[in-house]
Amino acid sequence: MSNKKSFLGGIVTGVLAAALILSGVFMGRSAWNLFQASRAQEAASQSAAENTGSDTVANQRTMDKLKLLEDTIGKYYLESVDEQTLEKGVYDGLVKALGDPYSVYYSAEELKELQDKTEGIYYGIGAYIGIDADTSLPRLTGIIEGTPAQESGLRAGDLLYKVDGEEVQGLELTQVVSKVKGEEGTTVHLTIIREGESDYLEIDVVRRKVESPTVNQKMLDNNIGYIQITEFDTVTLDQFTEALAVCRGSGMKGLILDLRGNPGGNLNTVCDIAREILPKGLIVYTEDKNGKRTEYTCDGTNQIKEPLVVLVDSGSASASEILAGAIKDYGIGTLVGTTTFGKGIVQRIISLSDGSAVKLTVSNYYTPNGNNIHKIGIAPDIEEKFDGEAYYNDGVDNQLNKAIEVMNGKLGDGQ
Repeated sequence: MSNKKSFLGGIVTGVLAAALILSGVFMGRSAWNLFQASRAQEAASQSAAENTGSDTVANQRTMDKLKLLEDTIGKYYLESVDEQTLEKGVYDGLVKALGDPYSVYYSAEELKELQDKTEGIYYGIGAYIGIDADTSLPRLTGIIEGTPAQESGLRAGDLLYKVDGEEVQGLELTQVVSKVKGEEGTTVHLTIIREGESDYLEIDVVRRKVESPTVNQKMLDNNIGYIQITEFDTVTLDQFTEALAVCRGSGMKGLILDLRGNPGGNLNTVCDIAREILPKGLIVYTEDKNGKRTEYTCDGTNQIKEPLVVLVDSGSASASEILAGAIKDYGIGTLVGTTTFGKGIVQRIISLSDGSAVKLTVSNYYTPNGNNIHKIGIAPDIEEKFDGEAYYNDGVDNQLNKAIEVMNGKLGDGQ
């Protein structure tokens, strides 16, 4: 993602860090003084080891219990488990104990995969995946054209029940994605729950190299430009500015911006795109747990002059809600569709010294008017529920048609 937030460096000890051992010897004038000093030092060391638990989980008691659990697993567990797997489980568990579905530990390998994905190229099926809040099941939020996912008949809105026969309900998003992705030419078997179907759908998809365009552009009738943003990744800003330039070069009189199914992405990326649209002022501001406020602003030099309609739905989350919320607050566009997901918190990836990383929720964000949309979402100006039957049976996108109708009204009014 462009202009990525700088990662926090430094050494993080983790849950298995060794306890600090106090050492040293007082040189005194007598054996008695030496003896007294030694005893005092020993007592201090013991007290520190016993009391560390009040400040941190990385204490001697926790380490002793981890060793006991490891020995018990080694002695009784049916399968063999390598040390690296158990170690990663400790780190995963520590972060998972936060109870935050957006905070995740990444091994060095997982971090590399994440970085590759944000650069727009990976090996997989060509589907965007999010977590459905109501069922805790992974949901396909979008399908990339010309990919194995599209060719196999997968649809946006499908719920993943199993991947290769393994239930995935309640898993972290990164865990699900790692199961779906894989080596080129291999097959992944997906068990799908689809609205309107009375039974599970069993679908095999052959993985291959997927180039993931995050921006799609075309011209509609009446010189209406259409730009879809599927995710806010490293490549998105350049793709968006190019798409906007092509639309304007094709005689665009009004723009429909499609953010449906967009799960979000990088904060700086969405702010850069907002600077291509918004008037002068706040884009968004964040507040951390200490009340520190950080503002992201726009100088207004690129404010859009054409009429604007924005398509949103329940799959529009996080960064896409930042953009939609700012457009709505400034009144420069009309939102059409259904209420957005409602993710009003910001995560930061923090690099650790061994090449791994942790993604943590670090702040809340607020729209320019001070609205906290977390677990609430952004209501559209014009509600239009998606008709999946019409779309998949007849190829009719009723929400897009409604946006075109609204845009034609704006153009007819001379706006």
